[in-house]
Amino acid sequence: MTISQAGTTPVRPGRQRTAAAPTPEESLPTAWADYLAAARQLDGVRRDAATAASEQARTVQAARDELVTVRTRLAAQEARLCELGVPPISLAPTPPELSEAARSMSGGPAAVLASLREARRWAYGVDDILAARGLSRVAHLSPRPRNLLVYGPLGLLVPLLLIAIYLAAGTGPVTILALVVGLPGPAVAFGAGWLAVGRLFPSRPGERVDRTPRFGALACLIPAVVATAGIVLAMLAT
Repeated sequence: MTISQAGTTPVRPGRQRTAAAPTPEESLPTAWADYLAAARQLDGVRRDAATAASEQARTVQAARDELVTVRTRLAAQEARLCELGVPPISLAPTPPELSEAARSMSGGPAAVLASLREARRWAYGVDDILAARGLSRVAHLSPRPRNLLVYGPLGLLVPLLLIAIYLAAGTGPVTILALVVGLPGPAVAFGAGWLAVGRLFPSRPGERVDRTPRFGALACLIPAVVATAGIVLAMLAT
């Protein structure tokens, strides 16, 4: 080949290297990591769905229990009102009331449960109004005046008994013995008052009876201290 021929001969470009495709051994860890991530995500979705279903089932069961309680209360109140001469047609809900109740419960089981609990509170309030007991008005007083009607008489019982013994026996061993025996009287009166408040003024479901323990202890202790101090001073003065 001559120099002229070599100059006219076209130069072929060299082959360019391309990126090598990943081998199956190299792509396996990536696929396994993707699979694990997808499995974790699916398990999280499954757990969330199970939790939501369980919570909804508990809400539905609680709503059914509330419905039974409300129906029982309303049936008893309906019978009581009919005995008092209220016409049955006045106790039936009107169409606007039914529509309002349906709208308030359209938010699912949670909204139904909230509405039934509110209805139960109203039902217990009506029970207090319909109560024929003499304590029905007292039960609506604030806790301290209401409980004072229990703690007060019990706290005065022992002091009045000590005063009566002193007036009858004078300054003698009988009065001294009565003072010694009467020392635990305030504690006994407070315990009896604690139990009596719970029995006479029961709380509504889900609430606790406000027994005002400090106020009750003072109501039982102060009369006993005053009576005992007065009797001791009178005995020392004679």
